[in-house]
Amino acid sequence: MIRGIAAIVGRPNVGKSTIFNRMIGERKSIVEDTPGVTRDRIYGKVEWLTQEFRLIDTGGIQLADQPFQEEIRMQVEIAVDEADVIIFVVNGREGLTNDDEYIARMLQRSEKPVVLAVNKVDNTEMQANIYEFYNLGIGDPTAVSGIHGIGIGDILDEVIQNFPKKKINDYEGMTKFCLIGRPNVGKSSLVNSLLNEDRSIVSQIEGTTRDAIDTAFQRDGKEYVVIDTAGIRKRGKVYESIEKYSVLRAMSAIERSDVVLVVLDGDTGIREQDKHVAGYAHEAGKGVILVYNKWDTVEKDEQTMNQITKKLRQEFIYLDYAPILFVSAKSGQRVNALLPLIDEVHDYALLRIQTNILNEVIMDAQLMTPPPTHKGQRLKIYYASQVAVAPPTIVLFVNDPSLLHFSYQRYLENRLREAFGFIGTTLRIIARERK
Repeated sequence: MIRGIAAIVGRPNVGKSTIFNRMIGERKSIVEDTPGVTRDRIYGKVEWLTQEFRLIDTGGIQLADQPFQEEIRMQVEIAVDEADVIIFVVNGREGLTNDDEYIARMLQRSEKPVVLAVNKVDNTEMQANIYEFYNLGIGDPTAVSGIHGIGIGDILDEVIQNFPKKKINDYEGMTKFCLIGRPNVGKSSLVNSLLNEDRSIVSQIEGTTRDAIDTAFQRDGKEYVVIDTAGIRKRGKVYESIEKYSVLRAMSAIERSDVVLVVLDGDTGIREQDKHVAGYAHEAGKGVILVYNKWDTVEKDEQTMNQITKKLRQEFIYLDYAPILFVSAKSGQRVNALLPLIDEVHDYALLRIQTNILNEVIMDAQLMTPPPTHKGQRLKIYYASQVAVAPPTIVLFVNDPSLLHFSYQRYLENRLREAFGFIGTTLRIIARERK
C-alpha cells in the first residue's frame, strides 16, 4: 500500500540526487530488469519500516532557458503540487543562503508538511552548522550526509509521520481505471465517448489526490471509476513544455487504478513518452491495455492492423501480455469493447490458481524443458505457490535462486500464460531457497 508522495527540493548542488539515490537504495525501486522498459531517475519507490511511498527528485526536472531563480521556483511549485510531504535539502557546509530563504518562504505558503535536511554534515565537528537553519522558520533541522548515509533514517521517520492518515476507500467493489498518454491523443474524448453512451452516472467524486475529479458510473450492473489524469491547475508554456511533469500526473492516477489504458495516437504514431508512461504502469504491476485511438484517420488496407500490431509488439516488448484495441473516440468505433476488456484484464489480475494445479503446470514445464546447467549446477524447483494477486505473484521454492536464469523464468511465465491466460496483467515470479 503506497502511503503517499514525498518530493525532494532545494537549490542546485546541495546533494538532492545523492539523498534520492540513498533513499531508494541505488535503483532498488526497479523491480525487474526487463529489456525495453524506459526508466527515469525522476521518481522511485522507498520502503521504510514496512511502509512504502513514492519519492520525486526535482533535480531530475530540467527547465531549459529559465533564469536560475525561476528554475528553482518552478521545481518547488511542481513538488508542492504533487507531494504530500516536502523534503527541503540545504547545504551544511555552505550555510544559509538567500536562495534557501526564498524556497523556505514558498514552502511556508504551501502549508504542506516540510522536513528540513541539512546535508553534507559528514562528522560530529560539523554538527553545529545546522543551528543557523532554524532561521528559516520551518521546523527543526536534521543533520544528514547523503554520501555516508548519516541521518537518512531520521528523515524517513519524519516523512512517514507527516503523511496524511489513510483514507477510507470510497471505491470498494468498483473497478478503477485510468487513461494515460501524451497530450492530444484523445484521452478526454474517449472518456466522454464512454460516459455519453451511458446515462447512469451515479456521482462525481472528488479525487483523493490533488484536484483530479474521478467519475463513478454504472454499466450493465457493474460499477466503475474513471480516474482523471488531467487536473493540472497551473497553465503556461513552461508547465506544458515539461514532459516529465505529465509523467508525475500519470503516476498518481496509475497508483490508484486497477487497470491502465495506454492511449496511443493513430495520427502521430508511437513516441518515446508513450513507452515511458507505459513502462511505469508495467513496473507498478497494474493491468495494462494498449488503446490505439483515431483509427478512423488511419489510411489502411486489410494488412494495416496486423502491421501496426507487430510494430506495437516490437516497441512495447515488455508489454507482450497487454491486449491491443483499435478504437475511434470520434466515431465511437469499438469504444463499447473497452469496458468488457477492462473487466477481463481486472479478472485475470485477481485470478488465484489452486496450488496443486499450479504445481502440475510447473512440473510439466520442467519435464518438457529442463533448466539449463550453470557452472555444473542445475536449478531444481521443488514447489510453487501463489502468494499474491494484482499482480499475480508466484513463489518458486528452489535449490538455489541464483540458478533461475532470466530466459528460463521467461519460459515458465509463457507456460503459465498458456495454461491460465493472465491477459493484460504482469506476472511476477520469485525464486526462494527451500529451507
